[in-house]
Amino acid sequence: MRRLLSAPAIDPHGTPVTTAVFPAEVAFDPAGPWQRARSVALRPEPFGALVYHFGNRKLSFLKSKTLVAVVEALADHPSASATLVACGVSEAQRPAYEKALADLARSQMIEPRETP
Repeated sequence: MRRLLSAPAIDPHGTPVTTAVFPAEVAFDPAGPWQRARSVALRPEPFGALVYHFGNRKLSFLKSKTLVAVVEALADHPSASATLVACGVSEAQRPAYEKALADLARSQMIEPRETP
Protein backbone atom coordinates (compact mmCIF):
# COMPACT_ATOMS: atom_id res chain seq x y z
CA MET A 1 0.00 0.00 0.00
CA ARG A 2 1.38 3.38 -1.02
CA ARG A 3 0.87 6.40 1.16
CA LEU A 4 0.96 9.86 -0.35
CA LEU A 5 2.64 12.49 1.75
CA SER A 6 2.26 16.17 1.19
CA ALA A 7 4.67 18.92 2.06
CA PRO A 8 4.30 20.09 5.64
CA ALA A 9 2.27 23.22 6.28
CA ILE A 10 4.28 26.28 7.27
CA ASP A 11 3.10 28.73 9.92
CA PRO A 12 3.42 32.53 9.48
CA HIS A 13 6.91 32.41 11.02
CA GLY A 14 8.23 29.84 8.53
CA THR A 15 8.11 26.94 10.99
CA PRO A 16 6.76 23.60 9.73
CA VAL A 17 3.50 22.64 11.40
CA THR A 18 2.75 19.00 12.16
CA THR A 19 -0.61 18.13 10.66
CA ALA A 20 -0.86 14.48 11.69
CA VAL A 21 -1.98 14.92 15.30
CA PHE A 22 -4.53 17.40 16.55
CA PRO A 23 -5.57 17.99 20.14
CA ALA A 24 -8.92 16.73 21.29
CA GLU A 25 -11.80 19.12 20.82
CA VAL A 26 -12.03 21.59 23.68
CA ALA A 27 -15.40 22.84 24.88
CA PHE A 28 -15.64 26.62 24.69
CA ASP A 29 -16.07 28.26 28.09
CA PRO A 30 -16.47 32.05 27.86
CA ALA A 31 -15.30 32.36 31.48
CA GLY A 32 -11.91 30.90 30.58
CA PRO A 33 -8.81 32.53 29.07
CA TRP A 34 -8.51 32.17 25.26
CA GLN A 35 -6.20 33.28 22.49
CA ARG A 36 -5.96 33.08 18.74
CA ALA A 37 -4.33 29.73 17.95
CA ARG A 38 -0.60 29.97 17.35
CA SER A 39 -0.93 28.37 13.90
CA VAL A 40 -3.58 30.85 12.75
CA ALA A 41 -3.19 33.97 10.65
CA LEU A 42 -5.75 36.74 10.26
CA ARG A 43 -5.88 38.74 7.04
CA PRO A 44 -7.98 41.91 7.32
CA GLU A 45 -10.60 42.37 4.61
CA PRO A 46 -13.25 45.06 4.05
CA PHE A 47 -15.94 42.66 5.38
CA GLY A 48 -13.90 41.57 8.44
CA ALA A 49 -11.09 39.04 7.99
CA LEU A 50 -9.96 35.76 6.50
CA VAL A 51 -8.72 33.31 9.13
CA TYR A 52 -6.39 30.51 8.04
CA HIS A 53 -5.13 27.64 10.18
CA PHE A 54 -1.75 26.46 8.89
CA GLY A 55 -2.02 23.13 10.70
CA ASN A 56 -5.39 21.82 9.57
CA ARG A 57 -5.62 24.10 6.51
CA LYS A 58 -9.06 25.37 7.42
CA LEU A 59 -10.16 28.73 6.11
CA SER A 60 -12.85 30.77 7.83
CA PHE A 61 -14.39 34.15 7.25
CA LEU A 62 -15.06 36.60 10.05
CA LYS A 63 -17.85 38.78 8.69
CA SER A 64 -17.77 41.33 11.48
CA LYS A 65 -15.02 43.80 12.29
CA THR A 66 -16.08 43.58 15.93
CA LEU A 67 -15.55 39.81 15.90
CA VAL A 68 -12.10 40.38 14.38
CA ALA A 69 -11.32 42.80 17.21
CA VAL A 70 -12.54 40.23 19.76
CA VAL A 71 -10.37 37.44 18.32
CA GLU A 72 -7.33 39.73 18.23
CA ALA A 73 -7.92 40.90 21.82
CA LEU A 74 -8.60 37.53 23.46
CA ALA A 75 -5.04 37.18 24.77
CA ASP A 76 -5.20 40.62 26.41
CA HIS A 77 -8.07 39.81 28.77
CA PRO A 78 -8.66 37.28 31.57
CA SER A 79 -11.59 35.64 29.78
CA ALA A 80 -13.56 35.62 26.55
CA SER A 81 -16.43 37.30 28.43
CA ALA A 82 -14.12 40.10 29.56
CA THR A 83 -12.90 40.49 25.98
CA LEU A 84 -16.49 40.89 24.74
CA VAL A 85 -17.09 43.63 27.32
CA ALA A 86 -13.82 45.37 26.44
CA CYS A 87 -14.69 45.28 22.73
CA GLY A 88 -18.07 46.90 23.35
CA VAL A 89 -20.27 43.89 22.59
CA SER A 90 -23.69 44.58 24.11
CA GLU A 91 -25.36 42.17 26.50
CA ALA A 92 -27.99 41.40 23.84
CA GLN A 93 -25.29 40.51 21.27
CA ARG A 94 -23.18 38.33 23.58
CA PRO A 95 -24.91 34.99 22.89
CA ALA A 96 -24.26 35.40 19.15
CA TYR A 97 -20.61 36.30 19.75
CA GLU A 98 -20.16 33.42 22.21
CA LYS A 99 -21.58 31.05 19.59
CA ALA A 100 -19.15 32.45 17.00
CA LEU A 101 -16.24 31.97 19.42
CA ALA A 102 -17.41 28.42 20.19
CA ASP A 103 -17.41 27.69 16.44
CA LEU A 104 -13.89 29.12 16.18
CA ALA A 105 -12.77 26.94 19.11
CA ARG A 106 -14.30 23.86 17.47
CA SER A 107 -12.38 24.57 14.27
CA GLN A 108 -9.19 25.20 16.31
CA MET A 109 -8.91 28.86 15.26
CA ILE A 110 -8.83 29.91 18.92
CA GLU A 111 -7.44 27.88 21.78
CA PRO A 112 -7.43 27.93 25.58
CA ARG A 113 -4.62 30.04 26.99
CA GLU A 114 -2.43 28.91 29.84
CA THR A 115 -2.57 31.27 32.79
CA PRO A 116 0.56 31.95 34.82
